[in-house]
Amino acid sequence: MQPTFVLVHGAFANSFSFAPLQAELGLLGHRSVAVDLPGHGFGASFSRAYQAPQDPAGLATAPGSIKGVTLADNVAHLLGILERAKENGPVILLAHSRGGATVTAAANARPDLIDRLVYVAAWCPVDLDVGEYYAEPEMATVDAGSLGLALAGNPAELGLLRVNFRTADPAALEAFKAAFVADGTDDEFLTFLNTFQPDENLDVGTSADRAQAASWGSVPKTFVRLSGDASMPLAMQDRLIREGDALTPDNPYDVRTLDSSHLKWLITPGPAARLLGEVAALTSRSS
Repeated sequence: MQPTFVLVHGAFANSFSFAPLQAELGLLGHRSVAVDLPGHGFGASFSRAYQAPQDPAGLATAPGSIKGVTLADNVAHLLGILERAKENGPVILLAHSRGGATVTAAANARPDLIDRLVYVAAWCPVDLDVGEYYAEPEMATVDAGSLGLALAGNPAELGLLRVNFRTADPAALEAFKAAFVADGTDDEFLTFLNTFQPDENLDVGTSADRAQAASWGSVPKTFVRLSGDASMPLAMQDRLIREGDALTPDNPYDVRTLDSSHLKWLITPGPAARLLGEVAALTSRSS
């Protein structure tokens, strides 16, 4: 039976990010559903202060629907979708970037709902919490201040992280392009940037949400390395693979690589769709 891909987005993103990939998957005969985590997609907040002409003072103080949303909320929402998808056959749960934290916690909670995990340059914390990895040598090349160039408001006061992705500041735009899609055109970069939402929740999990051998470790898993990723450098991706393999040596990652920045694989999705088709074939044979 053909599996269903359940696709989980990263920070500031939403289900819209996966539209080109879903089109390619559909043309190859694969079912997929793209998830909007709580406070994302049509559940996001876009204040009038975010529109043009922008009101910086209003943007810094406007409330956001994602305030108070936790990793546990994300997991509960995702589990409901997985339960429905599982009724129709095998499920391949795919995470990109920050979405990996939610997917890992979901696999800890209900491995029975997942036939394969796929991490595309996504966080799968094993030895450290997600936030702690940012202080590690593998992340030394990441421009941690790039989001700060367009930060709007005080996260502690807002109860969320808000970034003005509609900024016209040349320095901020240059930093964003370098971080997200250095291998894309300016038009591709700006188009993708305009699918981002300004708000993200503050909870990326604690040690209790790290991968657990008995549950997460029982699910077959694939890690898709993005060789040109500046947001999650290849050195960190490889470290996460090593840590996962050490946790479950009898169930190591199936490792694959795409020549892509953090976002280009979603903009030009043909290679990723073909790769995922190969992963689906593995899952179909084992189901």
